[in-house]
Amino acid sequence: MRYHLTGRRLLITGGASGLGRRLALKAAARGAHVVIWDLYEAGGRATAEEITSAGGTATAMTVDVADREEVRQAAQHCGNVDVLINNAGVINGQRLMETSEDQISETLNVNTLALFWVTRAFLDGMISRGHGAVVTVASSAGLVGIPGLTDYAASKFAAFGFAEALRGELSQDRTGVTSLTVCPSHLDTAQFDGVSTRFPQLLPRLSASRVAEKILRGVERQRSQLIMPPLARTIPVARAMNVRHFDRMMAFFGTGTAMDAFRDPRALSASATPHPGL
Repeated sequence: MRYHLTGRRLLITGGASGLGRRLALKAAARGAHVVIWDLYEAGGRATAEEITSAGGTATAMTVDVADREEVRQAAQHCGNVDVLINNAGVINGQRLMETSEDQISETLNVNTLALFWVTRAFLDGMISRGHGAVVTVASSAGLVGIPGLTDYAASKFAAFGFAEALRGELSQDRTGVTSLTVCPSHLDTAQFDGVSTRFPQLLPRLSASRVAEKILRGVERQRSQLIMPPLARTIPVARAMNVRHFDRMMAFFGTGTAMDAFRDPRALSASATPHPGL
């Protein structure tokens, strides 16, 4: 069965930029009313105006998803939500001893704990109406730990587990609500500038626009998991190998040097989005 988005109310965290912005524009083009939550007020408003000028409907709210009380209050003013896309995220791209305690806390608060606060704010309504979808944008870094991404990988491993466990709960209780886990590799957004792979033909920089399209199609088709690109789908199978062999294989594909040229865009621009959409 297809879950049509026309007439649905769809909320995207981190919807002002990057993948979140592409999701907002494409969902609105499908006839959904889009609600954008982002700390970047001007960006959220600009995305909403772009949607309305094209004939769609959208609203933007300035919300810090890491603040559970702020999430609770914003949800009360938001109304019912049929599709929730947990997309807001941060990435520091530093090794463990180079990452400050505040940066570690921010990563886990935004990338992991916010999943709980935002999902809990809307899930009861979905269950009571007997339909809906929760989308968790994790990462291929939630499948394999990459040097230079200790806090990010930990947060995305947790996001993967969150979405998987939620999927089991929703299925067991026959709620009619689905949980979709999305694990893309690095995207062609400012968030991932400088990230590289040894074999870009096999592990390319993914188009955020195409990823957004696949996510929305995944919601419509009630998919449970999306892992991109295809080579990343072999990671869970490869984990059956001896751990030394697994580590050598990951090193062969360049995971050890992937973050060498990365520079946090928030550190390079005073006007950067605080909690950008991936």
